[in-house]
Amino acid sequence: MNYNPLQNKNAGWSGRFSEPMSALTQRYTSSIGFDWKLWRFDIQGSRAHARMLAKQSIISAQDLAAIERGLSQIANEIEAGSFEFKLELEDIHLNIEKRLTDLVGDAGKRLHTGRSRNDQVALDVRLYTRAAIDDICPLIRAVQTAFVKLASEHADTILPGYTHVQVAMPVTFGHHLLAYVEMLDRDWARFVDARARVNVLPLGAAALAGTTFPIDRQFVAQDLGFDGVAQNSLDAVSDRDFVIETLNAAAMLMTHLSRFAEEMVWWMNPRFAFVSLPDSVCTGSSIMPQKKNPDVAELIRGKVGRVNGHVVTMLTLMKGQPLAYNKDNQEDKEPLFDAVETVADTLRIMVEMVSGIVVNKAAMRNAAKEGFATATDLADYLVRQGLPFREAHEIVARAVRLAESQGKDLSELSLAALQEVAPKVQNDVFECLTLEGSVNARNHEGGTAPAQVRIQVARWQTKLGGTQI
Repeated sequence: MNYNPLQNKNAGWSGRFSEPMSALTQRYTSSIGFDWKLWRFDIQGSRAHARMLAKQSIISAQDLAAIERGLSQIANEIEAGSFEFKLELEDIHLNIEKRLTDLVGDAGKRLHTGRSRNDQVALDVRLYTRAAIDDICPLIRAVQTAFVKLASEHADTILPGYTHVQVAMPVTFGHHLLAYVEMLDRDWARFVDARARVNVLPLGAAALAGTTFPIDRQFVAQDLGFDGVAQNSLDAVSDRDFVIETLNAAAMLMTHLSRFAEEMVWWMNPRFAFVSLPDSVCTGSSIMPQKKNPDVAELIRGKVGRVNGHVVTMLTLMKGQPLAYNKDNQEDKEPLFDAVETVADTLRIMVEMVSGIVVNKAAMRNAAKEGFATATDLADYLVRQGLPFREAHEIVARAVRLAESQGKDLSELSLAALQEVAPKVQNDVFECLTLEGSVNARNHEGGTAPAQVRIQVARWQTKLGGTQI
């Protein structure tokens, strides 16, 4: 082992130890390589804490002025890229505290009065998570807006609806797109709901039991925009439910985006040729010059795995921890950071992808003519003629076999041929066997009829136009 007697002289706990940690331990336990991303929130929390300490006469007004001046300089240095993050100072908290002490002397040393790194990091992670949710929610709305715009352009564009990846019934492309708007709305709501549990102040719990100083936690909560304060100091420093909940919302969101991406991969294939994706979200081949690969859609599919993995990481991280804070919790940040960044980037590129989709209406329509997509409409017609649905179902199944044997669609059978299996049919049957007749007939709330799609588009345009978090 390589030891350096000066190695941990500036650590916040070094007075307890008679020899320094090894270089390997220093690298293994340090988190500054990733938790530097919390610097804005660490400074934000420290400013609020310092203001409270001064209000409560725990530190002087002069100390507060010095602390605020020093923290402002540190923020400027970090933004300018001139701040030196030091491995031996372990984490963002001690790095900032050490630089503050260098700048303002004893006032910097007084800043940590009445708090611990345990409640300090819990605060920073909550502030980060709250800001992440506040960034993600408008991005979800932007993707929804792109879907709604495309749906408005294709309220009456017909394509096959599938079950079991088999042609089932005709639907409108606008209706199909609005299904994703509904999914994304649930995602938006999950993030908003999670935010309520994120937005609770842990500061004041100190290491685990609170502090002997006369702090004012409500003042800090109001200063930082929290809805309230954590009511149990043990829970305040050890809780990471809010991270898991946010990651769960992220995983659900990514799952929905992946489902659409999967459809784009299939639909861009020449066998479908339903859509063309913009060149800006596709790549070519190093050997096959004709290729246009839907790489962004494929990567969206793939990146779901890493976000799902982060959920499992956090659940596993927390499952065996006794109260209160444990060093394990250092491992909460990288999954959270990566998930947030992955989700935000995915939403941004989804807007670009959806906004650039070119639709091949003819290919969609031709595909809807396959697989006897209007068979259920024929059954409904027979029910309206007085037959029980199960009997009508059996008759239509025989009609499908007949059409299949002749290589025809149901709409292409003659009236006489249809009457062989369904004597009650009349000439008006052919109205319900058209693609337009099928979708227009489903003109009820939540249905696929173009009229309903336009109603839903208008509803979403109103809702998205006035959404705020």
